[in-house]
Amino acid sequence: MSKVAKENLSAAEIREQRMKILYKILPIVSIITIITLWLIATNSSSGNFPSPADVWERTVRLFTHPVKKRNLILHILASLQRVGLALLFDWTFGIAFGIMIGWYPKLRAFFSPLFDAFRAIPPLAWIPLITLWNGTGELSKVIIVIFGSLQSIVINVKAGLSTVDKMYLDVGTVFNATPAQRLFKIAIPSSLDAIFAGVRTSTSAAWMVVLAAEMLGAGNAGVGLLISRGMDSMDMPLVLTGMIAIGLVGALLAIITQFAERLICPWTRKTK
Repeated sequence: MSKVAKENLSAAEIREQRMKILYKILPIVSIITIITLWLIATNSSSGNFPSPADVWERTVRLFTHPVKKRNLILHILASLQRVGLALLFDWTFGIAFGIMIGWYPKLRAFFSPLFDAFRAIPPLAWIPLITLWNGTGELSKVIIVIFGSLQSIVINVKAGLSTVDKMYLDVGTVFNATPAQRLFKIAIPSSLDAIFAGVRTSTSAAWMVVLAAEMLGAGNAGVGLLISRGMDSMDMPLVLTGMIAIGLVGALLAIITQFAERLICPWTRKTK
């Protein structure tokens, strides 16, 4: 290798190392920026906006003086339990339904208008009917979360199945693959990226909807309940504690689903 080539390679390695360092520093810079803006907002609001110290003190007090006999962790777990039940339904029925309408043209023609009408209705618009049918208990909250997150998984699975490369299917035909083999051994594996995109989207949608359901409906636990309680009592530190918990848990759920995708679909590591 020539001296010039070695110098160019060395320069490229140095740039790569600098970029790696930059990518590690940028998240820290973003957090510092948010805290700085928070402090500026606190100082310019004449005491109406809680400071980071106020929020931290209120968070600690949640463990010594729980709301509804539950500390912050238990409220988060209550919300996650509702999300988990809803996602269990989404990832079973939703994936199966998405495969049906994505793979079979006749079923797509029959169900698509109904599904398009269903997904155009905001999930919170179902609250009066669901409350009328099931009251304000746990089942109603889970159903609201299902209505708010089901469409995400169905749309992605449908898109993945309906856009499978025809060349792959033709190869299966050449090797005398049965329709079931073409679906389960060619189409579905080829659509795993789209399916996991639906999993990620439905997870974030479920987390957002459950908080809204908890704020609007009666209940004894949940992060949404904390925010609602803070609004009713003008306890802004409690509101911000709930908001921060929402953001942290949402980020954690995104990391977990992305890790699961890269574990099952390792080829996505090169594109993300």
